[in-house]
Amino acid sequence: MPSASTRAFVRALPKVELHVHLVGSADVDTVLALARRHPEAGVPTDRAELERFYAFRDFDHFLAVYWAVQSMIRGRDDVRALVTGLAARLAGQNVRYAEVTVTPYNHLLDGVPGDELLTGLTEGRAEALADHGVELAWCFDIPGEKGVVAGRETLVFALRDRPDGLVSFGLGGPEVGVGRAQFAPFFTAAREAGLHSVPHAGETTGPATIWSALHDLGAERVGHGTSCTADPRLLEHLAGHRVPLEVCPTSNVRTRQVRSLAEHPVRRMLDHGVVVTLNTDDPPMFGTTLEDEYVAVADALGLLPAEVAGLARNAVEASFLPGGRKAELLAGIDAVVAGT
Repeated sequence: MPSASTRAFVRALPKVELHVHLVGSADVDTVLALARRHPEAGVPTDRAELERFYAFRDFDHFLAVYWAVQSMIRGRDDVRALVTGLAARLAGQNVRYAEVTVTPYNHLLDGVPGDELLTGLTEGRAEALADHGVELAWCFDIPGEKGVVAGRETLVFALRDRPDGLVSFGLGGPEVGVGRAQFAPFFTAAREAGLHSVPHAGETTGPATIWSALHDLGAERVGHGTSCTADPRLLEHLAGHRVPLEVCPTSNVRTRQVRSLAEHPVRRMLDHGVVVTLNTDDPPMFGTTLEDEYVAVADALGLLPAEVAGLARNAVEASFLPGGRKAELLAGIDAVVAGT
């Protein structure tokens, strides 16, 4: 299928996003509004200058941009701006539902009052549905590099002040030197409270980290999981137990975990029957969209329309939506396929 036809087909599919970070989702328009609201942050307030600042150069530059955005989140209005900006962009790609990763501990460390964070999330979520028809859910994740203190505080915040739409508990940040097992008690408590386990693992480390996420944290989905193809037994386990991977191809290329999309292990994952879902991670900062991810993977792997639709189905089925909503979205995907 030519790229233009692929894009039209992908656009028509009702889609689900399972791995996108709220701070990393901020685009130039949202950041420009935040920068003008908080000029003391030193982020460019001129659009052209901000666009140059925002253009991805390397991973260190990505981190600089990420933390610059993080520094401008001061209260409910800033949080709401992130949420509604994300929802508007998702709606433009026919994304109907997204599970968005929020890192409360970092915001609390930056001085954002907990009630302001929760109010911004709640108000933004309601506005996303009312104005854009996009349903959002939350994953509260631990910034792993900050250790067990961050794990404990994230758990307390999640369970004490649990907002509507909170469905999962995650673990992000650097993987090297940050063992998964130390966070096991927090994941056990979160699961017992009804939250799903969705830690990052195997993005910048080997298969052992993924095994630890599965065994120590009870992972129901794995964020990234890129290194799983280095372990045939792990591939067999993921496929046999239908453990979905939240694969973020452009992110993996941008952060140099893989050299190019053509060399991305997503082909091997699919060939081994692993449940692959496509996601964006930090889309504007990496210069991508969910639609772009589908088109790029379809072109790189030579996927047929039915195979592209299969990826969309995987995301719906791997989501934490109730059964009725899943059925609606799956029916919508089937209708698009039937019309091709």
